[in-house]
Amino acid sequence: MKKILYIHGFASAGSTGSATQMRNHLYPKGVQVVSPDVPVSPAKAIVFLRNLVETEQPDLIVATSMGAMYAEQLKGIRRILVNPSFHMARLLTFRGLGRREFRNKRQDGATVFKVDKQMIQEFQQVEKESFKDIDAQEKQLVWGLFGTQDKLVNCQKDFIKHYGKERMQLFEGEHFLNDKVLSKVVMPLVEAICEIV
Repeated sequence: MKKILYIHGFASAGSTGSATQMRNHLYPKGVQVVSPDVPVSPAKAIVFLRNLVETEQPDLIVATSMGAMYAEQLKGIRRILVNPSFHMARLLTFRGLGRREFRNKRQDGATVFKVDKQMIQEFQQVEKESFKDIDAQEKQLVWGLFGTQDKLVNCQKDFIKHYGKERMQLFEGEHFLNDKVLSKVVMPLVEAICEIV
């Protein structure tokens, strides 16, 4: 059975509707979608995801926003980065510290978390590892999908600089995935990459 790892964005969870929709669409086609809750701590998150890739051995990673920033660093595996947010530390510093609510249900039951200076420092450390060891072979493993109406994040220049314009695709949409973008843009690419019929 083929396996896809879905990595959610900031303040979200593995229960996000995008992962659920992917699972419902792909399971009848013999594809398992693994979609865990990513730890809130960036330092713990990247270690958790590296270990997860090691144990699960997914055929493809689909990741959005903050999750796509982490996924970029998971070298040697095919991955789709949807509206990647490569500068989380800067984004959160600009938006301010404090209490945030999770947008989706977490497995541990947590409903809130805190953005503090330590989290921002951890993001700064993790982000230092972005865009390392990208050779021609590595470039062929990465696709970038960018919404033309994304008002939250725009990291197209970063992506083009490191992976090239030919690895990038624009779509009509905003930062957060909706059912239409998932079914018309993301899923066809997933099925093409994984040769799912």
